[in-house]
Amino acid sequence: MFLLVFLLFSTSNAQEVSDTTTFVKQSISTSAVSSKISSNAKDSIDYDLSNNKVFLYNEATVEYEDIVLEAAYIELDSDKNIVYATSLKNDSTGERFGFPVFTEGGKRFTAQEITYNFETKKGIIDGIKTQEGEGFLLGKKVKKMANDVTYASKGRYTTCDHDPPHFSIRANRIKTIPNDKIVTGPAVLEFGGVPTPLAVPFGFFPNKSKQSSGLIFPFYGESGNQGFFLRNGGYFFAISDYINLFLTGDIYTKGSWNLKLNSNYKKRYKYSGNINVAYSSLKSGNRLAETLTDLRDFSIQWRHQQDPKTNPKMRFSANVNAGSSTYQQNNYSSDNDYLKNTLSSRISLSRTFQNSNLSLDFKHTQNTLTKNVNLSLPLLSYSVNKFYPFKPLNKSSKNKWFDKIGISYSTNFDNTLSIADSLLFTSSSLSAFKNGISHRIPISTSFNALRYFTFSPAINYFERWYFDRIEKQWNNNALKTDTVNGFFRAYNYQFNFSTNTKIYGILNFKSKRVKALRHVISPRLSINYTPDFSSEKFNFYDEVQIDTLGNTQTYSYYQNGIFGTPGRNSSSNLGVSIGNLLEMKVSSNDTVQAIKKIKLLENFNISTNYNLLADSFHLSNININGSTKLLKKFNVRFSALFDPYRTVNGVRTNQFYFSESKKPARFINATTSLNFRLKGGDNDSDEDLFHWLDYVDFDVPWSLNISYTLDYNKLKNTEPVKQSLNFSGDLKLTEQWKIGFNSGYDFKEKDLTYTSLDIYRDLHCWEMIIKWIPFGFQQSYNFTIRVKASVLQDLKWERKKDWYDY
Repeated sequence: MFLLVFLLFSTSNAQEVSDTTTFVKQSISTSAVSSKISSNAKDSIDYDLSNNKVFLYNEATVEYEDIVLEAAYIELDSDKNIVYATSLKNDSTGERFGFPVFTEGGKRFTAQEITYNFETKKGIIDGIKTQEGEGFLLGKKVKKMANDVTYASKGRYTTCDHDPPHFSIRANRIKTIPNDKIVTGPAVLEFGGVPTPLAVPFGFFPNKSKQSSGLIFPFYGESGNQGFFLRNGGYFFAISDYINLFLTGDIYTKGSWNLKLNSNYKKRYKYSGNINVAYSSLKSGNRLAETLTDLRDFSIQWRHQQDPKTNPKMRFSANVNAGSSTYQQNNYSSDNDYLKNTLSSRISLSRTFQNSNLSLDFKHTQNTLTKNVNLSLPLLSYSVNKFYPFKPLNKSSKNKWFDKIGISYSTNFDNTLSIADSLLFTSSSLSAFKNGISHRIPISTSFNALRYFTFSPAINYFERWYFDRIEKQWNNNALKTDTVNGFFRAYNYQFNFSTNTKIYGILNFKSKRVKALRHVISPRLSINYTPDFSSEKFNFYDEVQIDTLGNTQTYSYYQNGIFGTPGRNSSSNLGVSIGNLLEMKVSSNDTVQAIKKIKLLENFNISTNYNLLADSFHLSNININGSTKLLKKFNVRFSALFDPYRTVNGVRTNQFYFSESKKPARFINATTSLNFRLKGGDNDSDEDLFHWLDYVDFDVPWSLNISYTLDYNKLKNTEPVKQSLNFSGDLKLTEQWKIGFNSGYDFKEKDLTYTSLDIYRDLHCWEMIIKWIPFGFQQSYNFTIRVKASVLQDLKWERKKDWYDY
């Protein structure tokens, strides 16, 4: 590691030469070295020819191959093959400057003095400070051997880059093997130069530029319910430059345990991902009293992402999150994991062709509250992009109305299962799968007519292929249902027609600030027709006796089909909707854009339908919904539902509500939600209109998120008012302190919901983390002080109390 250079002079007369020229450069080749040596000095270079010595002063530099030595003073002795470098004292201030800096092969260190013998390749370095991997090695006196192994006397090892370091591991003897390890004798931990009672008989620190396999030492502690424990201990496998593997586990003296596998992989410009598998056993109670319980949980997570540049036409991705329903409750690692009650997975392989797409998916959804699992194994999809069969190939041809007729096609094969998680891996689950093939062919066009209107006719065709169907029959005074295997088709189609336009209204003002109000109305009228597919000519439905009285029931052969069944009864719905947008134009101080638009109401929609073929209740409920954004921070959404028919004694009648109350409709339900987000330093609010946030000091980063929902019902047997409030955020008090929180309020129980508080303190080379859940099912706390560097990840102090210890 350390190789210094020398100059060799031979002469019979002893004399001394002084050259005071600024930045003198010497290049000398000798028989003792194999390459050219070059040296520089800012002030002077002196030669002692009688002793074959060279003295370089102020910003002295010696270069040899990939070695560069810089110092205020360098002395070369060619007779003894020794080079010496040190600092100099400033005459006016008395401070020393120009401490030796040595660089070799991109590695750099500083020292107070360096003495090196180029022939034996050994050297002595006083007051060295060099970086070794993630840490720094400081030694009062260091001896370098020919194989670049160094021995430090009264040395210190630390991962702190502060001078002096905030902490270090001090040992009288430290051995450093380049690109391998650092080994110490008896060592003691010290803070601010003050030793502590914490000592070890020896120290071992990895010193490799590449990852290597090795033990992962666990940390120990005590749990009130689980006993003493060892956590996160195991082994790390450095399989290759592209993949690694962690095998870790936890063990408790009262029988609980946890096994975890974690692997990360990445190949540049190809793919990346990680796999996490865990299996745990949480035991509680007393075996002798026969109250012992053993909760077994597992979790599987897999993330895989392909680089788009690898193959733009062929893509593979995976996002798997599955496991037992109680795993996150018993082994949660974050607030999001604990609060999440839905797990979902998708593994997808897709191929893009010139005008079509083919994909193969494996899907999974799981509700941890209802403990129901839905699987699609697999879902095969093929789709053809919209094409225009009547469009002329000659672009110069005049366009006809039928040129815009577009046709697309899609087909899906699905094999699904919906079952309780307790029955998932039983033999009965195999017979519960449903499968089939669907085909969709939408045909549509769009054209302008009557100058201001856009007309859009369409035909939608949907066909199902099933491999079995049900058939019911009344036999021996009992209703029997049989499953008949075979190939069956069930189809339906629908005709649609819609037209829409836009109406603009502007109200101008003479105000200096507010220039105009702009109202955009978007009316839309649509009509559709669906035939009655329960008629005999389609053969999709049948009628069967259901009791001894001779009562009958109409059923569909495909009512259990994965894609449903063609609908009963013909329908023709006339739909009406009116959309609204309200904007304000205000003057702006921007020299480029003098007028700025502000959306007061992003959308406000009213819609309803009228069934032309229904026997009664032709008019459907009236739906009103809208949203807007205030200050670019407040997202407001609202909706309301009104029934145009009256009720008598709680029963809906075929009489309009207007006939009784002279009001257009009866109120049913209304929902309002407010999402509020503020972030420190973000001044993009509408300052021309609002100034109430001016008092906030945006120089301190912070964030606040509030979500509030209010649901009001007038339906019978329904809770009239439902409210939910959730809030979270963080506050950076200083450059070292940060606080985060997450909570909510249950208006029904009049209590806070799941609440957590996170406190982080940056201690330069250390960090302090506090995680506190003050109450509730997951009541717990975790207090940790640890070194940031991963090489000393086991140097930490932790106090915790889990939820099962309360």
